[in-house]
Amino acid sequence: MRGLLVAVPLLLAALPAAAQNPLLPGIGAKDRRVVVDATHAPWNSLVKVQSNLGARCTGVLVAPRRVVTAAHCLLNRAQRFLPASSLHVLFGYERGEYRQHRTVAALETGGPYDTERRLDGLVGDWAVLTLDGDAPEGMPPLPLARVPPDAGTPLMLGGYSQDRAHLVTADTACAARGINDTDRGPLLVHDCDGTRGVSGAALLVRTPSGTRGGDGGADGTGEGWAVAGIAVAAVSGPNPRNIAVPSAAFVAAVEGNTPSLR
Repeated sequence: MRGLLVAVPLLLAALPAAAQNPLLPGIGAKDRRVVVDATHAPWNSLVKVQSNLGARCTGVLVAPRRVVTAAHCLLNRAQRFLPASSLHVLFGYERGEYRQHRTVAALETGGPYDTERRLDGLVGDWAVLTLDGDAPEGMPPLPLARVPPDAGTPLMLGGYSQDRAHLVTADTACAARGINDTDRGPLLVHDCDGTRGVSGAALLVRTPSGTRGGDGGADGTGEGWAVAGIAVAAVSGPNPRNIAVPSAAFVAAVEGNTPSLR
C-alpha cells in the first residue's frame, strides 16, 4: 500500500468556524460516530490535550502519569515542538468543564518528524507526555497492545472531533484494514470514522478477557480494552482508510526505557 494514501493531519486548531471545511476528512459516506458516555470505560481513559497556542487534540492515559498523543499536535507555527510547560491535559472534559487538570512535566517524541506529511514521516508522529501528578481516581490507564491487530479485527475510535469538540464521539463498529510498511516502520490502516481533533486518540481493541457492553464499555476499570495505536491522519473520500501509529512504536517510551527528549 506504500504511496497510495494521501493523508491530512487530524489536528484541531483554534480556527473560526467559517474557515473549517464542512467536508471533514476521515469520515465515510455514512458517518458512524455516536456520542458516548465519557464517564464509563474505556472512554474515561481519554483526555483532552491543549497547548497555550490554542491547538487541541485527544490523548489517552496509558500509565498513572503518562499520556500518549500525536506529535503534530505539539508543534508551534514554526513547526518546532512546544515546551512541555506550555501543554495541558484535561481529565473528564465535557461541554467546557473538566474534572481535573494536569500540566506536563516532560515529553518524548518519535524523533525526526516530517511536517510535509509523507507516510514515512507519520511513523514518528507520537508523543508521550509525563504529567506533573497522577491521574485522578476513576480514570484508569489502558494497556498497550504489543502486536498490531490483523486485518478485519474489530476496533473502536473515539475523541473530541472538530464538529463535536465538547463531547466524546466514537465509531464503535470499525475494523483494522492492514499494515502499511514504510522505510521507517509500519503504520496501521483502519476504517474508523475520525476527523480533525481526534489526533492522538486511542484506536481500541478488545483484549481476550473483554466482554462487549452496550456502549462498548467494560467494567469501569479499563480492563477488557487495549490501545492498538493512536490516530494520526485521515484520508478524504467516501470509503476512508485512515492511519494510526501502532503502539509498538512508543511502548518503550511509555515504560521509561528510553531517555526523555524534552
